[in-house]
Parts: sequence; structure tokens; C-alpha cells
Amino acid sequence: MVLTMESKRRKGLSGVLSSLSLLCVVLDLQLDGVLGATHVEIEHHLEMGRKLLAAGQLAEALSHYHSAVEGDSKNYLTYYKRAAVFLAMGKSKSALPDLTRAILLKPDFLAARLQRGNILLKQGNTQEAREDFQAVLEGSPDQVEARDQLLRTEELEVLQEEAHVAHQQGDYHATVSVLDRVIEISPWDPDSRELRAECYIRLGDARKAIQDLTPTTRLRNDNRAAFLKLSRLHYELGEHQEALSHVRECLKLDQDDKNCFSHYKQVKKLSKQLDSAEELISEQRYQEAMEKYESVMKTEPNVPFYTSKAKERICFCLVKNQRAQEAVDACSEAHQRDPRNVNVLRDRAEAYILNQDYEKAVEDYQEAREFDEDNQEIREGLERAQKLLKLSRKRDYYKILGVNRSANKQEIIKAYRKLAQQWHPDNFQSESEKKEAEKKFIDIASAKEVLTDPEMRQKFDAGEDPLDPESQQGGGGGGGQGWPFEFNPFGSGGNFHFKFHYN
Repeated sequence: MVLTMESKRRKGLSGVLSSLSLLCVVLDLQLDGVLGATHVEIEHHLEMGRKLLAAGQLAEALSHYHSAVEGDSKNYLTYYKRAAVFLAMGKSKSALPDLTRAILLKPDFLAARLQRGNILLKQGNTQEAREDFQAVLEGSPDQVEARDQLLRTEELEVLQEEAHVAHQQGDYHATVSVLDRVIEISPWDPDSRELRAECYIRLGDARKAIQDLTPTTRLRNDNRAAFLKLSRLHYELGEHQEALSHVRECLKLDQDDKNCFSHYKQVKKLSKQLDSAEELISEQRYQEAMEKYESVMKTEPNVPFYTSKAKERICFCLVKNQRAQEAVDACSEAHQRDPRNVNVLRDRAEAYILNQDYEKAVEDYQEAREFDEDNQEIREGLERAQKLLKLSRKRDYYKILGVNRSANKQEIIKAYRKLAQQWHPDNFQSESEKKEAEKKFIDIASAKEVLTDPEMRQKFDAGEDPLDPESQQGGGGGGGQGWPFEFNPFGSGGNFHFKFHYN
């Protein structure tokens, strides 16, 4: 009776297992249909991938190879072909797992071995690369590429050791020289690039350090250290926008990174002040812009670039506000910090022109031109300063009236009235004094005429005397002392009365 019950139980269990097996077969068939894993469909994806790859449509080719791998996860060729697309797209890190999977599925697949060895060598992984090249040579002793790459692997190991010894000895020039060849062999090795970047920093070449660090942000996963270092290097160079961009990339990887967040706050604050100052300048709000640049120097007193930049722009603002002597002093201080800065030389030249010191203005423009021969603004400024210098040796209307070049119309008329009263010929008795007064009075009246007429004043400020007979068509009076009115009251002789017209 017991045996009968046991027999029934076993039969029942056998029936359940049979049903489960049948169900699994059905599910497998259904899944094959859902995944499109039929042989025909896989071949279609492979063929489409091949055609698209040949046409250079890499993203579309990759999509078909993804479908082929999903449809048949045990076909080593699908992994190998997808790896080829990844490599064509420059994604060696993505290609590596596919090549490894292909080799696991088919250990004697020498093409995959060789390709993986090449990637490992470029990544600087000499030990693993050697194993792949040796495996290829064991299966195909005459494989030339594998033999050559094995030799390069051995060369790389020797060079890597040389570089580290030179670095430990503090010989950064020698380290860089060796690393040049190391990186030529293994351009995807972040360690070598980071080491060379460190050497460049110690040698004071931040630009080359940036060039080496930039690709390491892609060669390493979560390379926050590189993003932070890049941000700091750009910050030191005065490239605050680039600094801000890199430190934000660091925070994207980890918003709680304390070092990145601390640096981000500093860069953001300074960047905001600099942008605000330049916006104020564009709006011609020069006093406010100078105050903002004073804040810049307080925010970052330890990086020389920002202090020099602030002083350069303060110099510029003072010139625009026509505060001549203050501008000369500020520009001179900025020039001491950065003697080759053509913007500072240009602005100081303009400050000297405001101060009517044309010789020094010419000197500054000439020096600026030596640093930047192709600068049109500098060339035009020099020509104008030279004209003003030449004119000043003849007749300078500002000096005649004793006013600054920034004087407004009311100040000019006030100075004219005072001098006209002082030098009116009626005030003098002797013939010689009267002639001298006439000459001065004509100059005073000429100065007033030119400087109160916007068009003539603009011409004079550009280095052209609108009353110079030489510049007038058909000539003019002799001696360069033209009379601006329709008649000369001193030409009739005898007694006369001159009426002042204060317009």
C-alpha cells in the first residue's frame, strides 16, 4: 500500500516536471519571437550593421549590432563587430569588454586578441598587452604586427621606469622628454598624461598642463581631481569662464565634493564681479565699474592676473571719465605690473593727450606699436598723437585759453571772456604792445571759435587745425594765423571799438 502511494506520488511529480519542461520550451520560443532572435533576423542586423559601418553611419550601425548581441549573446562575432564600431567611434573603453567577451567565447580568436592587445598597449597596461601579443604569436608565430607590438610593449615598460626615476629625482625636463615617447606609444594612458601635466606645472607651463589634463577627464571615470585641477589652472591664467565650466563638471559628478564646491563659490563670485564690471563699462557707467574692479581685487588678492586686470580697466575708466592726471597715475601703475600690455599703453597715451603732454603720448603709442604692429587702433592713435604734437608746436587752442581738453563749452567761453578782456588792444598804449595784444587777441578769438564749434573741435581733437590756411583749399593768410571772422577789426587802423559777442 505504501509502495503504491509512493508510486503515485512519483508519477504525479513526473507529470508536473514534464509540464514545466514543456512550458519552458514554449516560453523560450515566445521569447525568441519577442526578442527577434531568429537566425534570419540576427543575420539581417549584422548585414545592416556592416553596410552602415562602411557608409560611416556609426550610430545607426551600433544600434543594429546591439540588436544582434541581444538576439544571440553567445555569438563571438557579434561582440567583435560591435567592438569594431566602438573603436571607429573612438570609444575604446566600450570596445574592450566586447573583445574580452569574444575571446571568452572563442579563446583561439586571434584577431580579437590582437585588437585587445593594441587597446591595452595604448592604455599603458603593458602586462596584459604582453599576454595578448604572446597568445597571438603562440597561435600564429609569423604574425608581424603582434611581434612589433610586443617589442613596443617592452620599450614602453623601460620608458615608464625611466620617467618615474627622473621624476623622483626632480628632473622635470628629463621626465617630460621621456614621457613624450611614452604618450606617443600609449596616448590613452591617463597616468602618463597626469605625470607630464604635473611636470609642466612645476616648470611654469600651465597651458601644456591643461592640454595633458583635458583628455584625462574622459580617460578616467569620475575624474573629479582632473576637473578641479583644470579649473584652478584656468583660474590662475585669468580664464574665469573656463574655470567655472570645469568646476561645474566636477560638481556634476558629485555635488557634495567639498573641494570642488569651495572652489566653485570663489570662482562664481569673482566671475560675477568681472562680468558685472564689464557690463557697467559697456553702459558707460565708468565710476561704478571702477568700484566693481576694486571689489575684484579684494575678492582675489593672491592671483596677480586679476589685480593687473583690475588696474588696467580702472586706468581705462579714468580716461573715459577724462580725469587726466588720475588716469596717468593709474595707467603708470598698471604699466609697471604689465609693461607689454598694449591696452595700458594706449590708455596712458590718451591720458597724456588729455593732459596735453603729446610727446609722451607719442612715445606710448610707439611702444605699443612695437608690441602689436598690426593693431589698427594703435596705428591710428599714433598718427593722431603725432598730429597733435605737431599742432601743439604751432598753435594749441586749449593752451591758448588755458583749459583742459575735457573742458565744456561754458568753461571755454568763460576762459575766453577773461583773456579777451585782458588782451583787448584798447588796454595797451604803445604801438608794439598793441601789436602783441592784437596777435594774442586773434589767437584767443580763434581758439574760442574752434572749441565752441563741435565740428571744428572734433577736427582739432583728431589732429587737424580747421583754421590752418595750409589745410584750406585755395590757401589763406600768411604765417598760419588765420582770422576766423569775416573781417579783422585791427586791419583798418586808427580808432576803433570792438564789441564782444558771447555766444
